[in-house]
Amino acid sequence: MGITSTFRATKRVPILQVLKSAVATIAAWLVAGWLIPGPLPVFAAIAALLVVQPSVNQSLGKAVERSIGVILGVLVATAISLALGLSMWIILLAIVVAMLIAWALKMTPATANQVAISAMLVLALGASSPEYAVDRVLETLIGAAIGIVVNALIVPPVAVAPAREQLARLGGELAASVDRLADALEHRRSAAELGALMIEVRLLRPMRDAADVAIDDGEESLTLNPRRSAHREELVRLRDLLGRLGPIVTQVIGMTRAFADHYDDALHEEPTVRAIAEQLRRVAHDVRLAARVAEPEPEAPTAATPALTSALVVSPPRSGHWILVGSLMEDLRRIREELVAE
Repeated sequence: MGITSTFRATKRVPILQVLKSAVATIAAWLVAGWLIPGPLPVFAAIAALLVVQPSVNQSLGKAVERSIGVILGVLVATAISLALGLSMWIILLAIVVAMLIAWALKMTPATANQVAISAMLVLALGASSPEYAVDRVLETLIGAAIGIVVNALIVPPVAVAPAREQLARLGGELAASVDRLADALEHRRSAAELGALMIEVRLLRPMRDAADVAIDDGEESLTLNPRRSAHREELVRLRDLLGRLGPIVTQVIGMTRAFADHYDDALHEEPTVRAIAEQLRRVAHDVRLAARVAEPEPEAPTAATPALTSALVVSPPRSGHWILVGSLMEDLRRIREELVAE
């Protein structure tokens, strides 16, 4: 499993992206071969193949990276061949010089590799005249431009669905964690059950982070995307929902931690603790209600009216419980501020 994970992805690239890469490569080969007669248009085909990325914005970045790398690599190869001639050792020297120049310019690893590869290809193909160098640069620019156009015109990718899915999962699990805490406040719990409660609630952090990354990817996929107008508002709503649920995740984890740290078997007998449990069930309802933004067709029916509206009646707790009760009430207040902020 360790060996295969180095060259196999967890999921396949969408077949549409494979087809677009093929179309861009073929188109670049044909167009560059027609516009620049001479050697096979290898540079154009490679540029088009590399430029087709999961988003139009990434395609533009890859095009810039590829073009800069090719231009610098071609210049290095041409200068060295004109000065020292052409041989196997000159090719090796050009590769080393290209790598050192890229390092001195603080280029990214991908761009630095492109500089060295371009220098090697120019010299290995056996031509080093200035005209040949200019043709290879133009060829690369043609291939990169075709890759961008193909990626932008043929169903440009929009990564909104993964963001919606991650946020829906976060909302569902957050509501479930609140319900579990409410049940724990009303009944006795063993040490093992308290440990399981903490393990489950801690899963909210990576889910929140995954939702944040998915929304970032969605926003990035809309940059320079012709289809962005149809999805921009949805991503704004998803970002706003994450901004509301994120602090609640922190509060729920803190409430669960405080409950586990200060638990005793008489805690569920406190009237105020039972009242807090009821408020938490209302919180879970309102979290599910808020998460409908990410679930246009939720499976479980949820009342459309917010439930976190009734007042919390507090009676003096026992001396051993007042710290926990105060902590839970403060966290509950903060949660309510997030849910009723609108």
